[in-house]
Amino acid sequence: MTTTSFNIVLFQPEIPQNTGTIGRLAVSTNCRLHLIEPLGFSLDDKYLKRAGLDYWHHLSPSLYPDWETFLEKESPQRMFFISTHGEKSFFDAEYQIGDYLVFGRESAGLPEEFYECYREQMWQIPMPGDFSRSLNLANAVSITLYEAMRQNRDPLKI
Repeated sequence: MTTTSFNIVLFQPEIPQNTGTIGRLAVSTNCRLHLIEPLGFSLDDKYLKRAGLDYWHHLSPSLYPDWETFLEKESPQRMFFISTHGEKSFFDAEYQIGDYLVFGRESAGLPEEFYECYREQMWQIPMPGDFSRSLNLANAVSITLYEAMRQNRDPLKI
């Protein structure tokens, strides 16, 4: 039996292809996927299934009607919010197995109140390019997750 490595939290994701790709990533890395509603698509969406390929039926994502319900049901001890508005590089974060990696909507990121409430837990992925506003959500999740895994790696497994 495999154990969960990290928790991926998508706050109100809007694009089914991104969520499908992230679901596939979650299955491949033994992560739990948490989806905070409202979603910009149905979980039966063909694009979601196509991006997730035949991995999706192994996933069982946890679905929450809102942020408060997520907090109540999960009681996360350690959360890392990844945002273009973070002031610290995600490379400097010290991740532990079981941490919650939180990502916002593709179009608007995280809610404004999160930046005040979770200020010390805000991190950004450096983007040295001159014309970049943000990365694709699936790419940002992958980059962050693999850095967290690298820091906690068992050299025989990854």
